[in-house]
Amino acid sequence: MASLRSGSGRDDRELVHIETKQLTLVIKGKPYHEQYEGLKQYRRLDFHETMEFFVSGEDILDVKLFDVDAGELVDWSGGHRPIFFENGVYQLLVVPKTERVLTFYHESPAIRNVVSRVDIGGQAVLMGNLYFPNEVGLSTFEIRDGSRSILDVTIEIFPTKLTYKQDYQILLDEVSEEIYNLAFHFIKRTYQRARAKRDDAPSRSEFFRLMEAHISDFLHAIRHIERQPHHQLSTVHVRVRGDQLGRLDAAGRNDLRKRPQVFRDVKRGINIGSRTVMPRSGLKAKKELTYDTLENRFVKWMMTRLVEKLRGLFEHVQGKQKRYETEPDPGLLERIQSMIRALETRLRHSFWRPIGRLDRSVMSLVLQMAPGYRDAYQLFLIITRGLALQGKLYRMSVKDVATLYEYWTFLKLGQLLGKKYKLISQNVIQVNRLGLFVNLEKNRSAKRVYEHPYTGERITLTYQPYEGRLPTVPQMPDTVLAIEKKGKDYTFNYIFDAKYRLDFAVSGSSYEKRYGMPGPMEDDINTMHRYRDSLVARRGGPYERTAFGAYVLFPWHDEDSYQAHPLYKSINDVNIGGLPFLPNATRLVEQFIERLIEKNPEELQNEGILPQGIIEEWRSGFDEHVLVGMVPSARHYEAYRKHRFYHIPVKQLKKGWQTARYIALYPKRGAAPQNGVTCFGKIAAVNIVKRSAITELPKRSDEEYVRFEVESWNFLQNVIRPVGYGIAVYAMTTFNMLKQAKELPELFMKSSEEIALWRILRRLSDRIRFDLDARYLDQASKITAYRIKNVSIRLGDGLLMITNGTKHKTIPAELLRKQPSAVFREVVGMMGEGRMHGHVGMIERQGWV
Repeated sequence: MASLRSGSGRDDRELVHIETKQLTLVIKGKPYHEQYEGLKQYRRLDFHETMEFFVSGEDILDVKLFDVDAGELVDWSGGHRPIFFENGVYQLLVVPKTERVLTFYHESPAIRNVVSRVDIGGQAVLMGNLYFPNEVGLSTFEIRDGSRSILDVTIEIFPTKLTYKQDYQILLDEVSEEIYNLAFHFIKRTYQRARAKRDDAPSRSEFFRLMEAHISDFLHAIRHIERQPHHQLSTVHVRVRGDQLGRLDAAGRNDLRKRPQVFRDVKRGINIGSRTVMPRSGLKAKKELTYDTLENRFVKWMMTRLVEKLRGLFEHVQGKQKRYETEPDPGLLERIQSMIRALETRLRHSFWRPIGRLDRSVMSLVLQMAPGYRDAYQLFLIITRGLALQGKLYRMSVKDVATLYEYWTFLKLGQLLGKKYKLISQNVIQVNRLGLFVNLEKNRSAKRVYEHPYTGERITLTYQPYEGRLPTVPQMPDTVLAIEKKGKDYTFNYIFDAKYRLDFAVSGSSYEKRYGMPGPMEDDINTMHRYRDSLVARRGGPYERTAFGAYVLFPWHDEDSYQAHPLYKSINDVNIGGLPFLPNATRLVEQFIERLIEKNPEELQNEGILPQGIIEEWRSGFDEHVLVGMVPSARHYEAYRKHRFYHIPVKQLKKGWQTARYIALYPKRGAAPQNGVTCFGKIAAVNIVKRSAITELPKRSDEEYVRFEVESWNFLQNVIRPVGYGIAVYAMTTFNMLKQAKELPELFMKSSEEIALWRILRRLSDRIRFDLDARYLDQASKITAYRIKNVSIRLGDGLLMITNGTKHKTIPAELLRKQPSAVFREVVGMMGEGRMHGHVGMIERQGWV
């Protein structure tokens, strides 16, 4: 009796009472789920979902079900409110009315084994607890007398954190739709591009269920092929009389060359030397229509293969290679045989009998595009080779909502990304030597890679990445979003962990007192802190965090009210918190991810708490200055490089030159093989000397010069091109700007607004043009315009003026400091204006706008 009492508690009620001539069956438990304080609160709700309940068997006398509204057992008539819920414990008691020994059967061993016989007063009673951890849907069990089923009961288990008829069904549909979309897009690619993987053979139960679900559609596709088959013209050669020969092909000519004895002298014929001849017979080419094509051979092979697999399944069910102690089910055997008969009937059709045996691989557009062939091919992949396409997910979705929610979260995040960013690669659906399979399982990583349509930056979504090389213990979060940013050699990583858990903030609970509304579990928020602290990497110095933020995704629908939750506001404060995520509640997550992708790296760095790369940002904040000196001639350029120095008259130096830590050389046109900034070096010493003392470049003069001694010259990977500008004497810039600049005007930027705007634009293009108010950098006072592709941007009078042809947009310049991502979106929007006219269709197909 201990197991029966373990599920008892306040508000336990008798939920089901069934009387037959052979037994009495009782199920007891709570008729409401955990989000409600009790039965009274549940009863007051305007609840529209009804549950399914079925009973069949021998000599049924009475069936009663607990009615929530009435508060008592009533006759079962249909339309009852749900009373069975996931994670609920329900006590089952079966009392026989005869001396017969009854047994309990459920297809799941986990449930089958917890219900057992208990002798009470000399009577064998069946007793145990039915428990459905994160499992929803229909569940059927039987009470048997020997091998005969005398009572079948089907109950429906409802989810506690989803609306069953809405969210849960949409969850299933979206997982299936996303998987199929990925699979059929993948089928269009060549087989060689797929990475081969080894995997266990799919289970026979999966094959049977998929075969049964799709056999009628497959046979319909076969009949369509029979009505409109693929055919081709084949050349055959027949032997005919000589007078019936016309123009001969190669085979006909070779036949005559090998048989000269067939030629006879005639009066009118072919002149060969001194003879006039005509052949008695020869080979004539003839075109015939044939259906014995590779494509039809492949379809026939598909049908034959299905028959073979069904026969193997039939033998297994009959008793060969038995894994369980169950008896063969005659009904199941008959269903398998009926499918075998249906396929064999088609194979005996007059169309298929002359079709030959497949003897080679087939890669044909007919199989992928032609009506009938396309459908049969796709269904064959799903049924026999793509079993995991539905197999793993189908089995888990019915039995384990938590795993389904985890799968859906990863797939939905990818779907949201696919709306605006281009999918580059994915390995969620892969091909092995057996066909298609879904790469979403525990301890297996899957990845989807996207590309920003304007910046070209990569966005990678990874399912369960295993991080083992850590100083402490390995970690494996559910989903990691890695965002590349131009100019950074590391990614900005964000963790999204799907937790099918929810604190309903029951009145009077500590959670309700602290937060005032439902939200993510506090334990799950603590897990996010653990992830961010433990995921670290070493970049030539101390360990740095690689995760910039970590967020719990949990099943809740009220997005508007949740924005007042402290664990939502904490995302802005410490980049850790929770976000509601359901099929009808994706707005907050979608907006949040878009902001992460569109923001500049500097914004993301400022939001982090000592994440990876922060040391580099600190250094760039105190960036070292560079003096870019003009080199007038090849003789000067050679001397500077050879003797590692640079010199400039004291009278030409302006305020601030002393801050320089590096010297960079800008040889004028003709002074070096390439015109532009070519190399730089760290200043080792600075001396003021008379010009005559610089012996490397002799000159009689007592004018004072500053001589910079350089440790060594380092050549830039790409010469910074002048593009119509130059340097009269020297210009000052920063070391960070020197490393990233591609054109000379970029070195001019000095104000924080100019640099912020340049950082935004460099994400969109590597070719940014600048208009200065003077030809020489050291004589210019301001940048008059930035130009990127078809867009011009002017900065002045506290405003940013963005122009694209006849389109104009003006926004406050202070956004460069307060919200750079907003400026980024405005520029991208104006760039899109220019593309609209010629590329509207392409952009809409890619989901960019």
